[in-house]
Amino acid sequence: MRIGIEAQRIFRQKKHGMDIVILEILRQLQQMQTPHKYFVYAQPYNDTDTLRSSENIQLQLRGPALYPIWEQYLLPSASRKDKIDLLHCTSNTAPTNIDIPLVVTIHDIIYLEKQTSKAGSLYQKLGAAYRKWNVPKIADKAAMIITVSNYERERIIEKLHLPEDRVRTVYNACSEHFQAKHSEDELLAFKQKMNLPERYVLFLGNTDPKKNLPNVIRTMGLLYQRKQLDFTLVMTDYKPEDLLPLLREQNNEHLLKHIMLIGYVVNQELPKLYKLAQLFLYPSLRESFGIPILEAMQCGTPVITSNTSAMPEIAGSGAILVDPTDIEQIADKIVLLLNDTHLRNKAITYGIERVKLFSWKQTTEQVLGIYNEVLNG
Repeated sequence: MRIGIEAQRIFRQKKHGMDIVILEILRQLQQMQTPHKYFVYAQPYNDTDTLRSSENIQLQLRGPALYPIWEQYLLPSASRKDKIDLLHCTSNTAPTNIDIPLVVTIHDIIYLEKQTSKAGSLYQKLGAAYRKWNVPKIADKAAMIITVSNYERERIIEKLHLPEDRVRTVYNACSEHFQAKHSEDELLAFKQKMNLPERYVLFLGNTDPKKNLPNVIRTMGLLYQRKQLDFTLVMTDYKPEDLLPLLREQNNEHLLKHIMLIGYVVNQELPKLYKLAQLFLYPSLRESFGIPILEAMQCGTPVITSNTSAMPEIAGSGAILVDPTDIEQIADKIVLLLNDTHLRNKAITYGIERVKLFSWKQTTEQVLGIYNEVLNG
């Protein structure tokens, strides 16, 4: 059968969660013997080495175009031209005028929930508005919906009033390069290249309100008051012009010397960044999965994450969990994990074992099973 797979942003240089998920699934499909031919629809960004056509995967570049135009017009047109039997849209949204069986991966429905924060970039706000319009329409139309945790599955069923048998949980995983061994010389070279401090806590920040940066900064302020701020907070994917207003608003401008912004770090380089960190701080307010939890665990870096939404499900019962709104609790756990050698070693050992429960091969086999079920339905 001819299966179309929407992967519109896998060739952009600054890849994020959804891009990584479908890229890993496609790489697995290239290695599998299946009866299907896969047509991968993507926009022609500049990272063309990410994936190449193979015997069973044909890249079909369409665009460039604005996201809704690409999805609502170019994608259906290409699907008809290629005589696609099933279309899998992998990034929350899908064409509303498609007349073939549709599988949609809805990573989360945060944008359909009541939001108290008005923060976030214009791009994020426009994207949320498009999803609010699109997702309820395509959820009714889809033959099957895939999501990434049981927590999110329950939210989707409840919010979109869907039958339970049309929403399946398929867990994400951790990319293979996070298992790579790095010599002391390699880590030192990376540390010098990035000008990283000797002792740092890693926080993967961006302007999405769910990442909980205001409470992370408040936690830093509390540690400063307690005279326990003996590390640098290294933040990725955040700009000074976004951080400074927040520091001023909290009267925490003095913390600037304890924060290092290093911009976007390509996924292939992230393992070194994790390994050099004293710990990984991931106190999000809301996540549907949380791939960075597994990435840090795979790298042998202790993790502090939230006790809310899907994070306990992914991190497991042995993880170090905090209330993301309780800065005293977050501060206490940071100090404890930085200074208690026994707890650090226990967290590292637990994490390395936990991540073994997730694999992209298993993820892909489950997705392939859903394709077959829909096609044979």
